[in-house]
Amino acid sequence: MPPLPSPALAYRLEAARAVVHDAARLAMSMRPPPGGPQGELKSAQDWLTETDGAVEAFIAQRMQALFPEDGFLGEEGGISRAGSLRWVVDPIDGTSNYARGRCRWCVSLGLMDGDEPVAGVIDAPALGEVYTALRGYGAFLNGKPIKASPIKDPSRSMIEMGWSGRVPKPVFMEKMDAIMALGTMPRSGGCGALALADVASGRLDGYIEIVINLWDVAAALPLLAEAGAVVSPFLRQGGLTGGATILAANPYIGPVLAEAVSIPLK
Repeated sequence: MPPLPSPALAYRLEAARAVVHDAARLAMSMRPPPGGPQGELKSAQDWLTETDGAVEAFIAQRMQALFPEDGFLGEEGGISRAGSLRWVVDPIDGTSNYARGRCRWCVSLGLMDGDEPVAGVIDAPALGEVYTALRGYGAFLNGKPIKASPIKDPSRSMIEMGWSGRVPKPVFMEKMDAIMALGTMPRSGGCGALALADVASGRLDGYIEIVINLWDVAAALPLLAEAGAVVSPFLRQGGLTGGATILAANPYIGPVLAEAVSIPLK
């Protein structure tokens, strides 16, 4: 049997799960009804709602009260603190979906030990799903273990690619064409954290995003590692300090997809 997890990390994961649960309920109570988007358009298809700020402030305050020695980084930049253990939050990942009353969005909270992701919670309350992971102790969806898919044939695979206005259109289309050349239909769901969680759970066989930030992936990286997925070196290639490329896939599709889209796994 593996050794018991660090009590400090295990306690933090349980605390994070409870805090994110409450934050997700707050987000649900503020969710706009279906229809036209409600919020501020920061850039093309990049929305900011009142909920983003409220949820980030809620999580920041709760985590500071519980772990005043820990660092904190939020997407909306309201509070930032240094610490060897650092929480990284995306208060609403998939805000464009959230702003229209859609269901594919989540509250994402990851824990970094230095530069290493060690734990994560992704709560998608509109879907009734909670993903959790702790380094060395597995990845779970609603308390049940998850693993990356066993699909080997690219023509049978399901690949998603995230869109960003920061990516030149020719680059985006080049990657999409490469995915289609494998015989699969690319798709885009508008929520990077959930797409990465889908790779961990086997719902997707691969996910690519050319420019994505740490707060989008911090909670998902431990999930992917514990689920046996392969992931490009996002952190080493600039992801700790700015936008960088990520490719995550099951271990069979990963090398084929990486070669097709020219995103190395090492």
